Amino acid sequence: MKSHFFTVITLLATALSALADYDFSKMIQPVPSSARFEDPGYIVWCGTVVRDERGKCHLFYSRWPRKLGHYAWVTHSEVAHAVADNPLGPYKFVDVALPARGKEHWDGLCTHNPAVVKFGNKYYLYYMGNTGDGKAMPTLNWSHRNNQRIGVAVADTPAGPWTRADTPLISPTPGFHDALCLANPSVTQRPDGGYLMVYKAVGDNGKKPFGGPVVHVVATSDSPTGPFKKQPDPVFTSKGSSFAAEDPFIWYGSDRYWAIVKDFSGNFTRAGTSLALFESADGFTWKPAVHTLVSTLDLKWADGKSQKLMKLERPQLLLENGQPSVLFCAAAPAGKLNDSFNVQIPLKRADP
Repeated sequence: MKSHFFTVITLLATALSALADYDFSKMIQPVPSSARFEDPGYIVWCGTVVRDERGKCHLFYSRWPRKLGHYAWVTHSEVAHAVADNPLGPYKFVDVALPARGKEHWDGLCTHNPAVVKFGNKYYLYYMGNTGDGKAMPTLNWSHRNNQRIGVAVADTPAGPWTRADTPLISPTPGFHDALCLANPSVTQRPDGGYLMVYKAVGDNGKKPFGGPVVHVVATSDSPTGPFKKQPDPVFTSKGSSFAAEDPFIWYGSDRYWAIVKDFSGNFTRAGTSLALFESADGFTWKPAVHTLVSTLDLKWADGKSQKLMKLERPQLLLENGQPSVLFCAAAPAGKLNDSFNVQIPLKRADP
């Protein structure tokens, strides 16, 4: 009888676990025309959203002058702010949340990779900042890239004003996975208290100026503003690849942590460049989810048309009542990198 009881409990636990598996390939819905945000005169990248107390949606995104070309993201990006009544838009530009503030500051010439979240009664805008010689180039400006650090700005409302710190939240540690530079922060609250961050880290073992390998590091803190303690083992790695993934977005679901990442070459999805889903019981050890593929580079519009993209990156979710409702991504049409936009992809509700 006792053995039978434990067998039933095990089966029930397995069934509940199966119910908790997201399948984004089935959740993704066609995109309405309103859910494409562009900013005239600027190249648009990234895109992260939070609702305020009145229900308005605040989009924080990266932008830089179109005339400077795509690679000026590393020298001239600024985190801007747009607002909509509906998470699927249309969004209207309001102001620049994190403007340039002088090359003497650690984040004085570039702010990028925004990730906004509300903890308690405060709003936290995590981001990458850098400084350097300020020169936009037709290729990557390495003086800026290798000065990338992670910061957080704090505000009482998404409308700001945002208070920025004089020092980075996280900086490189000599001899560690992030010895050269770091970026792409994503933070969620832990169910047992405290906060968990995953960020992109670039080591200094590879040939300069690129360095590498490029991996991801987990860090924990008792406060949203740190200090964060770095964990020793890198995550989202793939054997034989020195740069398997980037752009993590993490959250805690009903029973575990989840992450959507950019899969550079299909190491995890077997679908070429794509978005992949990972899961973790503790936030420290990650594995590809049962339904690993989130999306390919094919975008389906509500008018029935399909669009082939050259880029679908920087995934961020709007979570409503703890469930993913809209997937925000930076997108660029095939062959038109400078025509990038933020796309808001509606999701059919899953009930894990």
